[in-house]
Parts: sequence; structure tokens; C-alpha cells
Amino acid sequence: MQITGNTVLITGGASGIGLSMARMFLENRNTVIVCGRNIHKLDGVKRQYPGIHTVQCDVSSPIEVTRMVEYIASHFPSLNILVNNAGIQHQYDFAKDENALQKIDEEIDINFRAVARLTKMVLPNLEKPPEAAIVNVSSFLGIVPKRSAPLYCATKAALHAFSQSLRYQLQGTPVKVFEIITPLVDTDMTKGRDDDAGKMSPESLAREVIRNMEKDRYEIKPGRTKLVLFLNRVVPSLIRNAIGKR
Repeated sequence: MQITGNTVLITGGASGIGLSMARMFLENRNTVIVCGRNIHKLDGVKRQYPGIHTVQCDVSSPIEVTRMVEYIASHFPSLNILVNNAGIQHQYDFAKDENALQKIDEEIDINFRAVARLTKMVLPNLEKPPEAAIVNVSSFLGIVPKRSAPLYCATKAALHAFSQSLRYQLQGTPVKVFEIITPLVDTDMTKGRDDDAGKMSPESLAREVIRNMEKDRYEIKPGRTKLVLFLNRVVPSLIRNAIGKR
């Protein structure tokens, strides 16, 4: 995959992994657009990185996504990379939490339904250029789930399967399907939840992603992901016991 001269849309791009990837794509001479819900964060991105274009959009809202897709088609018709990065994680007791129904809807809507909808909507445009990519940001928790976030883990498992199936369907087209199976990354989502010393920085992850995309490695396993998945194959009880209790 060529990593320069592209037009890239990154959801959830105002902070964390999304912003680090936006910066990395910008440094590699790509046109970069980020979307997010928080207009203040987007304004901050624009001030700090004038070369990054911003669009306010809640990806869980079909109306807002439709407007964004129309805007992108009009202003950035050369779009050829979509990075589905937006995501949320709720930690709660599924049986006892009084707000579980709301949390279920939020995580499914943002972490999976929004990815499938947006991908479907932009796919006709991605099939036009000679080379294009869909990049889905999943997690090793979709393969080795933890106790405290049942719906988050389930949505990432769905995203993992979706990425594989879509890759099969798009063989023979210009569209490549990449999946970033993330380790524990130091973002606002994980702040105060786990050992900070073991977290991968968003900047390191973004650099690793770009290197792997350039080499057409479709399942990207940054940081400790490779080790976790290896241990899950050879000593599953050990790794599942360690992660499952979190």
C-alpha cells in the first residue's frame, strides 16, 4: 500500500489513537480529514495541526453520517482510505447495572453498527481509485475478552470477523482491508484503569501501523498483541486467566 498521496478519513480522530494516526498520515504527505463529536477537541486539533481538516460528526447518528459522507464526496472526492477508529468502552456488571440497556446500545452503535454503515456508504467511492483501504481498529479483547467490559469485547469480536469477511469479499478490487488488533494503549479510554507502564503509546502504535500498511500486512498486531495472541494459542488457560479477570 502506498502511504503517501492518499486522502484519509479517520473517525474519532480528535484524540488518542485517531489523532496519532492523523499526524502520522499528515507527516507522510497525505490529505487528512478527522471527524469527532466534540467540537472543542476538533477546534484544538485545527489550531495545533492546521493541515488536518476537521468535520463534526457523531458516527452513531445516521443523519450526521449521511451529511458527512455527502460533504466528503463534495470536498474530498479523492478519498481512498477510511480509518474506522471511533469507539467507546463501558465497564460494568452486565447483570446488575441499572443503565446496562443504554450502555449496550451505545457500544453496539458506535463500535460496530457505525463502522458497518459508514463502510457501506463510502465503499462505492473507494472502489474508484487504483488503490484504496479500509482500516478497522479492533482490539485483542475481541479475541481474549475480559470480565469488566462484555459488550466492548463483543463488538471488537464482531469487528474482527467483519474485517475478515469483508477482506474476502473485496479480493480482486482496489480496496484492501486492514485490521489493527490493538494492545492496551495509553488513551483517555484507558486512563486510570490498568497499569500505565504496560500501555503502548498512540504514537508508537501509529508508526507501527504505517509500516505494516506499507508492507500489506492486513492483520496488524502492534506492541504486545502478538505475544498475547501467541500465548492464547499455546497456553490459553494462562492468558485467559490473566486477562479475563480484569
